[in-house]
Amino acid sequence: MGNEAICSEKSRLIKQGRTSLGIEFGSTRIKAVLVDFSGEVLGVGVYDWENSLKDGIWTYPLEEIHAGLKKCYTSLRKNVEEKYGVTLKKIGSMGISAMMHGLMAFDKEGMLLTPFKTWRNSDTEDAADELTRIFNFNIPLRWTIAHIYQAVLDKKDYVKELEFAVTLAGYIHFKLTGERVIGVGDAAGIFPIENGNYNEKMIKDFEKLVLDKGYHVKLMELFPKVLSAGDNAGSLTSEGAAFLDESGNLEAGVPLCPPEGDAGTGMVATNSVAVGTGNVSAGTSIFAMLVLEKGLSKLYREIDMVTTPDGYPVAMAHANNCTSDLNAWVNIFKEFAELFGIKADMGELYGKLYNASLSGDKDCGGLLSYGYYSGEGIVHLNEGRPLFARMPESKFNLANFMRSHLYASLGAVKIGLDILLKDEKVKVTKIMGHGGLFKTPLVAQSYLAAAVNAPVTVMDTAGEGGPWGMAVLASYLINKDNMSLSEYLEKIIFKDAKGTTIEPDVRDAAGLEAYMERYKAGLEVEKRAVEVL
Repeated sequence: MGNEAICSEKSRLIKQGRTSLGIEFGSTRIKAVLVDFSGEVLGVGVYDWENSLKDGIWTYPLEEIHAGLKKCYTSLRKNVEEKYGVTLKKIGSMGISAMMHGLMAFDKEGMLLTPFKTWRNSDTEDAADELTRIFNFNIPLRWTIAHIYQAVLDKKDYVKELEFAVTLAGYIHFKLTGERVIGVGDAAGIFPIENGNYNEKMIKDFEKLVLDKGYHVKLMELFPKVLSAGDNAGSLTSEGAAFLDESGNLEAGVPLCPPEGDAGTGMVATNSVAVGTGNVSAGTSIFAMLVLEKGLSKLYREIDMVTTPDGYPVAMAHANNCTSDLNAWVNIFKEFAELFGIKADMGELYGKLYNASLSGDKDCGGLLSYGYYSGEGIVHLNEGRPLFARMPESKFNLANFMRSHLYASLGAVKIGLDILLKDEKVKVTKIMGHGGLFKTPLVAQSYLAAAVNAPVTVMDTAGEGGPWGMAVLASYLINKDNMSLSEYLEKIIFKDAKGTTIEPDVRDAAGLEAYMERYKAGLEVEKRAVEVL
């Protein structure tokens, strides 16, 4: 079929609404991806944004959340019009995903009681520690329940007005459908999950705990209802359609799948929802997830227990910091190039710098980096300070410098992965990589293979990442045909998928292990920097 015929066929699918839309609120970009029912990308829309530190809280203003969603959809609509000459009116199904965890707290009038608290906030240590002890279950600092309980401990007035507590994905879904529901994967970042719903015993333990402190909190009334992949989560209302599409062309009635967190969409985007599979999502933050056959032998504060979008247990090592500092250094090199009148293409610049790292020493020649823009739970730091250090005798050159920062982007999450792979002896059949870190072919992928000492595959769809995974979940809603989610991915979405697999290099693995010993020892420097800077 020629290009003209292919374009005509895609135009017909779009006109008929035989499409699925995924919109994901990432840390630095809101992205919309429209796909056909085989998962092929038809159109993309983007809106770039950045979090801000307001009164000690990492947040995004509610106004920008709303504006960003609309501008992202407008970008998609224009992209579709430019490519196919079609006005986007009908959509077969859609779904919303977002960076997991944090808290959006509303009163009975629907007013936001406190600024949206993102996953990046780590001021909940007291709450997380106490809940972990009471539940005998790891409660990470960024989880919704940790934020709520910290507000109780801090005697925040808004707790008594709290009527709806939800994640960002659940909030946007509510705005579009009027339904207070959440996907089980995202729900696992709100409160511990058991048998596809919030853990009943822990719910009762929590309510008694806060009642003793003078607060009457009914969590099952506060939290959104838990749904699994494939469940109907409502439909786009007329108000929701008008809110999303400022052009007024989008028709209401679109069925929505359960809203999910970016962990769940990452699993889908990498075909990693079956037991024995794993994936690493690497962007502003980084998390590694391994789908388990059985639970871990004991509680680890460094490991979160979450679920796949269809409810299977997942061990997740999550690090708040990955590419922010790395990106900042690439921008420095961009400024340097511009001083010489060179207009640097960012894709080419990343490619050149990343590939230069391959010629560096396997252990980075004694250089050491910490890209901690914010606190890092895995290493028990509530605040972060980006640092670069070297000894006088270190081999300070560009290759080692870039390699050190690429290693550092994996540093914190590798500490968590080592617990799973070395201490717990978790077996994985494949590790998949996706996210911005892997856009430059082979480089970060080879370092991840060294980190997990296992083959790592990056699919051709890796660049679209979570938003594409969300679109696939939306497609599953209306096309599942009695298949499980893993069957649907294997038989429909990934049946002809292409990707690149890299085997671990023993010398890279040994070099990274040596770097990590220096990295762990140097954490004392990072901790001291937090104290004095």
